[in-house]
Amino acid sequence: MAQPDSKKIFFENLSGAGKAIAVLTSGGDAQGMNAAVRAVVRMGLYVGAKVYFIHEGYQGMVDGGDNIREATWESVSSMLQVGGTVIGSARCKEFRSHEGRLKAAHNLVQRGITNLCVIGGDGSLTGANLFREEWSGLLAELVEQGLIEEDAVQKYSALHIVGMVGSIDNDFCGTDMTIGTDSALHRIIEVVDAIMTTAQSHQRTFVLEVMGRHCGYLALVSALACGADWVLIPEMPPEDGWEEKMCQKLSATRSRGTRLNIIIVAEGAIDRHGKPITSSFVKDLVVKCLGFDTRVTILGHVQRGGTPSAFDRILASRMGVEAVLALLETTANTPACVVSLYGNQSVRLPLMECVQMTQEVQKAMDQKRFEEAVKLRGRSFENNLKTYKLLAHRKPETELPTSNFNVAVLNVGAPAAGMNAAVRSAVRVGISEGHKMFAVSDGFEGFYKGQIKEIKWADVGGWTGQGGSLLGTKRTLPAKHIDKIAEQMRMHNINALLVIGGFEAFLSLLELLTARGKYDEFCVPMVMVPATVSNNVPGSDLSIGADTALNAITTTCDRIKQSASGTKRRVFIIETMGGYCGYLASVGGLAAGADAAYIFEEPFDIRDLQANVEHLTEKMKTSIQRGLVLRNENCNDNYTTDFIYQLYSEEGRGVFDSRKNVLGHMQQGGAPSPFDRNFGTKISAKAMQWITKKLTETFRQGEVHVWCC
Repeated sequence: MAQPDSKKIFFENLSGAGKAIAVLTSGGDAQGMNAAVRAVVRMGLYVGAKVYFIHEGYQGMVDGGDNIREATWESVSSMLQVGGTVIGSARCKEFRSHEGRLKAAHNLVQRGITNLCVIGGDGSLTGANLFREEWSGLLAELVEQGLIEEDAVQKYSALHIVGMVGSIDNDFCGTDMTIGTDSALHRIIEVVDAIMTTAQSHQRTFVLEVMGRHCGYLALVSALACGADWVLIPEMPPEDGWEEKMCQKLSATRSRGTRLNIIIVAEGAIDRHGKPITSSFVKDLVVKCLGFDTRVTILGHVQRGGTPSAFDRILASRMGVEAVLALLETTANTPACVVSLYGNQSVRLPLMECVQMTQEVQKAMDQKRFEEAVKLRGRSFENNLKTYKLLAHRKPETELPTSNFNVAVLNVGAPAAGMNAAVRSAVRVGISEGHKMFAVSDGFEGFYKGQIKEIKWADVGGWTGQGGSLLGTKRTLPAKHIDKIAEQMRMHNINALLVIGGFEAFLSLLELLTARGKYDEFCVPMVMVPATVSNNVPGSDLSIGADTALNAITTTCDRIKQSASGTKRRVFIIETMGGYCGYLASVGGLAAGADAAYIFEEPFDIRDLQANVEHLTEKMKTSIQRGLVLRNENCNDNYTTDFIYQLYSEEGRGVFDSRKNVLGHMQQGGAPSPFDRNFGTKISAKAMQWITKKLTETFRQGEVHVWCC
């Protein structure tokens, strides 16, 4: 049996008994809000608190009545895959008035609610903080009016607020990503990928306008993810004369044989003088100056709609749990906080500090302090902008540094979506830094066979959205052919290696490291970029391809669960990939709302299987008459997918029937997700910059020589 971890013990020691938590969504809707609501409800119930829905946002809080309802475990079932917000959202003018907030306070006190979880934008969160600050005064007024008893003032003396940012714009400072942003990027990239096929057929230029209000995040990241020729965002308006430069760039791209151009315009794009730059203006400009057949596509509210991505479901679920923990640990003097994403961790930050910083961005833009505005947007935005500039605009040959270094790039291991984006990034960054780039086909198998050729800037055009590995990849390790690989390194004068792949790539570099004592050819900078759906590379939180695989699992599980909506009382056992790593099964289970996930890292026995069958038997007596179980392919040698399927079928006889599904290699296929495109692009650029640094540091007497082990 698995030992309970410290986090589980921590959860069990928390008690929400006697506390009432209310959750509401306010402002514009965003995909993933339902996952956050679900997490708040279930975590609140888990620790023993009462949890309430507030329907229709602040309007429901002011109106009271049936708008404030107690939530149950079952009431949030089947919410994960639903876009928007099922508890409704509305902008409320009445809550902005003192009288409206007085009504809201009365409605909360009547139900004993003193803990509020608000999911919305900066305006919604600012309103919640004002409500918290006025709380004691509002209760005093309610006593004066005879609406509540005096002892209620003491009993409900403090209102505790925790915020989560739900906005597709990703315009809130203090968090790397807001709930809904990744799903909006999915909608944009789906449209861009579709448009690129028709644009290529007719040699057209497409101008796409995306949402974001005064924030250019969606435009910038979608441009990075699809390799757009030009992007216009409000934080960094183009320099005067940009019209001519853009047309020169488009013309140069066409002259190299490219059959299409993509220009992405943020809806709030402006020039250096604050004049709006519209998509129609850009289209007219291209037609007038170049005569290209040009079309405009305004995506609009399609970016808000649809099913939330796996990333948004996981992000929202983790934030929801953290929000409840924050409410349980708060005291009367604790300031309102917002749950944010920093790197790969959920953190709590002072709410009003983040709101004020967000407002500072707009002030900086209004005062034309654009460099400062970019920095205020945060490290993620700044890195995205730097990477886009590095990859999209090629410097003239005369401006490129001349390093005379040769760098080889290759893929090793199983294919993973996003590998091609990583290769494109490495090649273009390497060329920008003056290196000669070489592509190795079919991993180390192609390396020892001499399948090595120089690769140019234009050769990797359009690679970002391609799935699989265009270079070719093999699982072959270098040890058996180490002498031939050393010979090829010498023949092509390779000064550095960039290996993009999974655990096999990790083992390959270890073997090359060991061979340094015998072969000087391997005494060069070598770096690995993790790319595997299994996400099992040591030292890395995330690998390229894992997000795409998670989306494939989540989408398939959604469809499988939907297939049971007519039959009822059915349990599905789904086998995922991952080798001996349970990442896909456990995180996929979180994103899909699975009842159980069997993974290699957490041993289980027949008693655990029996307990899960009993749980599902009880579940079938409720209104939720379907179940989902995920199993990592190598979680146990004896408890195979077939065994678990047969066990569930036998033990559930007469209560539910079972079905099994092995997802297989569909998890490795398909176009890479926006996250994997962006992640692969940025991490590979970082790797190339590290290689350049090491090459410069280790170049001595005409040779690159890294210290040998």
